[in-house]
Amino acid sequence: MSLAATVSAAANAQVFDLLQRRLQHALRERVRYRYVRPKVLLEDGCYRIQSPCCSRRVDPAGGLIDIALLVPHADQRWSLCWRDHATQTWATRSQNETLSAVLDLLCVDADRQFWP
Repeated sequence: MSLAATVSAAANAQVFDLLQRRLQHALRERVRYRYVRPKVLLEDGCYRIQSPCCSRRVDPAGGLIDIALLVPHADQRWSLCWRDHATQTWATRSQNETLSAVLDLLCVDADRQFWP
């Protein structure tokens, strides 16, 4: 691996760390199911969020389920997707938003899309 590739990988890891911390901090301030600890995972350049299934509607055992996918874009805009558990697909909730805007949608969850 070249020096440039090593430096780039290190910089990307630092960016992930900062974004992961920001996402985890925002999730602690959410409205619903504040007593569970969601996980923030990096997957193919996107941030996938998993949470224990508190309502037991999706997973009767209360296991970890996918709840949100945050997709970064080159212009510092984001897309927010929710997991449609019936079809096992991601559905877009919001596109071309700031990170703060998508975190607000995720944490308030007025339509109960993310924490079913």
